[in-house]
Amino acid sequence: MPSLGRALLLAAAMPLASFVGAQNIVVDGEAIEANEVTVAPAAEEFPEAEIPEETVQLTDAVLANLTQLELSNISLFTFPDTEGVEKRALPNNKCKTFPGDLFYPTELVWKVFNLLTGGALIKTVPLGAACYQGEHYDAEKCQYLLDNWSNSDTHDEDPTSVMSPIYQGATCQPQNAANNQTCELGGFPLYSVKATNVAQIQLAINFARNLNLRLVVRNTGHDFLGKNTGAGSLSIWTHNLKGLKFIKNYESAGGYKGPAFKLGAGIQVSELYEAANKEGYTAVGGECRSVGVTGGYLAGGGHSPMSPVAGLGSDHILSVDIVTPDGRHVTADDKNNSDLFWAVRGGGGSTWGVVTSMTVRVYPKKQFSGLTWSLNTAEKNISSTVFCMRPWLVPGMALDDFKAMVAPLFEEWATLGFKVEPEYFEHDNFYDTWKNHFPMESVGSATIRTASRLIPKANWEDAALLNETISTLRGIIEEGSALIQYNMNAAAPAETTESAANPAWRENLMFAIIGGGWADTATTEEVKTANVRITQDWMGRLRKITPGSGGYGNEGDVMEPDFGQAFFGSNYARLVELKKKIDPWGVFYAPTAVGSEDWYIARQNDWLTLQTDRLCRK
Repeated sequence: MPSLGRALLLAAAMPLASFVGAQNIVVDGEAIEANEVTVAPAAEEFPEAEIPEETVQLTDAVLANLTQLELSNISLFTFPDTEGVEKRALPNNKCKTFPGDLFYPTELVWKVFNLLTGGALIKTVPLGAACYQGEHYDAEKCQYLLDNWSNSDTHDEDPTSVMSPIYQGATCQPQNAANNQTCELGGFPLYSVKATNVAQIQLAINFARNLNLRLVVRNTGHDFLGKNTGAGSLSIWTHNLKGLKFIKNYESAGGYKGPAFKLGAGIQVSELYEAANKEGYTAVGGECRSVGVTGGYLAGGGHSPMSPVAGLGSDHILSVDIVTPDGRHVTADDKNNSDLFWAVRGGGGSTWGVVTSMTVRVYPKKQFSGLTWSLNTAEKNISSTVFCMRPWLVPGMALDDFKAMVAPLFEEWATLGFKVEPEYFEHDNFYDTWKNHFPMESVGSATIRTASRLIPKANWEDAALLNETISTLRGIIEEGSALIQYNMNAAAPAETTESAANPAWRENLMFAIIGGGWADTATTEEVKTANVRITQDWMGRLRKITPGSGGYGNEGDVMEPDFGQAFFGSNYARLVELKKKIDPWGVFYAPTAVGSEDWYIARQNDWLTLQTDRLCRK
């Protein structure tokens, strides 16, 4: 028997109930130890694939030996029954299988799973554990973490660390070690699969689906709603899928002909921007360097510094390769799996499967002019900076023309007593503009929560509504909220085909992010008050002045009362039906994702849901 088929045969030659409690594996009635000799990685090679990670896949040929077996339960690693959705009768099937449950995998099962993936399984040790007394204590590493915890680069290369630890429960923060706290897993996954090929992702999805495990997906940890965390879960870590290929004359199924890049799931915007610039092009991606391009960013629509002239990031997707909830690796474009292609372009991440690569269009280089400035009104008895521009960016305009355009504005401000001394810049390409003038994002706080709203053009065109809008924003700021504003009209490029991106983006003018926080020493009641103020008070006022608009799901309010309307608009009903069709098992869940209203996290309050307990169906 070939080693690949034999490997899977060893893993599932017994009924599930026997296997999860066994101490050995059984082959031909003989109990033998599971190790690298008896269990080989399960995969088949496809050398014609365009990027390395997609050359190794799990196929029916690999699984052929299993499909011929008459098992009393669904095998651990097989694809589902194509004739219908087969479900095992579990004692607690309402909830995802959780550590301590009867059907939660034993150490032997995890060992076999690790062997099948070629040693890709990582047992979670929180990054902050280096600061806590015990086997993982490391004084030098701890000091580095304390000094760099707010730097996104600190978290990128760790399999589980997240940049918004509030949703994980903030159970192993480096700075808390000095307060005699303990390092706990909280909402971190118990295990992660370090994915370097498609087969490992397929095995992980099949394993999670067949054992009813909660599954999460993580690239860099850049997320604001806790979508990459989940207590008791198995995580797929896509950060090492770094395939990158420039295609000068790409022809898409939707009719596009021109330059494009095929991007592995681990590619970050910094890598894409640099590669595009090297080839003489400009790519549409996120602002922050830690953003992974092909995951939740593009799946959620993806705003960009280029959006005012190029639309959303998702408007530039030409093709998607994805492992769907049934474990199959498929291509989706305008002609193949077109419903799925529609959904993954704006219909949210951690919902439709695990993207292994995307092909995106790019634009020729162009000139960029811009400026930065800060307006500090300390002389007016206000003690802090009230307004800064970082940066004001204008594509395709010469610097002298830009200066002439903004001069009347600064002259008018001067008559009001506000003197601004802008710092101008110009570059002949976007990459240098972005690298030199967009600040590094601060991350890692467990005491700050943000929310967002799209404020449409109509609010700026009607005088009465404009006054109400300015008054609302001013009131929120004066009550303690931060306010980050983007001039962000994201009209779709003319050649873009229909997608699931929130229609509110197309009528938008100002994208507003608000945020509030609380002290490290805050009581539960104080934390509740702060969170209720964000969702019900401040966001309530913004919803009132923008009826029918919405928010940006990737940077929205995790407690948004009607997230379906807010983040997906008129597309939500169709997305829900498609979710039921593509993922009838509920393999993929994330807070505020399509279909998440059918689930809840156990033992949570009604003002802030964390990912620190088991996931259950309502």
